[in-house]
Amino acid sequence: MDVPTLLLAVHGTRDPRGTAEARRLARAVAEASQAPVRLGFADVLTPDVGEVAAGIDGPVVVVPAFLAAGYHVRVDIPDQLERAGRGDAVVTGALGGDERLLEAAVRRLGQAGRRTGEAVVLAAAGSSDPDARAQVADAAQRLADRLQAPVEEGYVATAEPTVAESVRRLRSRGHRRVALASWLLAPGLFHQRLAEAGADAVAGPLCPDAGVVAAVAARYRRAAVPAAV
Repeated sequence: MDVPTLLLAVHGTRDPRGTAEARRLARAVAEASQAPVRLGFADVLTPDVGEVAAGIDGPVVVVPAFLAAGYHVRVDIPDQLERAGRGDAVVTGALGGDERLLEAAVRRLGQAGRRTGEAVVLAAAGSSDPDARAQVADAAQRLADRLQAPVEEGYVATAEPTVAESVRRLRSRGHRRVALASWLLAPGLFHQRLAEAGADAVAGPLCPDAGVVAAVAARYRRAAVPAAV
């Protein structure tokens, strides 16, 4: 039985730090999963996911390194695979529903200096897809339950409320200090913009937290056996 290749599908960024983080994530996932791992880009950079899949012999499991199943996950990645003749590849769900990502967000908040009880804005990239925004809202609620503190979602682009609007809303409700939980995987322009949102503490991107690696590896393992049949 062939061991499926794990194709890690990332968004792509012109920021070299983000690309370097994606490559580090791929190496860490290969070590954790003991699987062959390749890296492909859904947007901005090449090779795209389909181009990488076309060069792989045998079964492929695509794990989208996205925190919500928006347009790239639902449309772009499957389209790229179809165009490349790899419509047989198994595509797992996005990562955002995994509790390990919330645990990573909590750890990153602590590292940024967030104080117990402080209000939080879960800062996400943004999407025009209402289902993707609903997934972010659900993550914000689960984070609030975990922190036992108020958590609002906010978006860097494309959607509302913006991160800055959510910070102001929490302050208007009497919260003197507000921290930002980064619902972003890697450094880049979006994370840079968080410094301008007026928060008292800004958590770093979720990578390189080990929870991200574990979430990717778990997605792959659940899909790998059916893909190999």
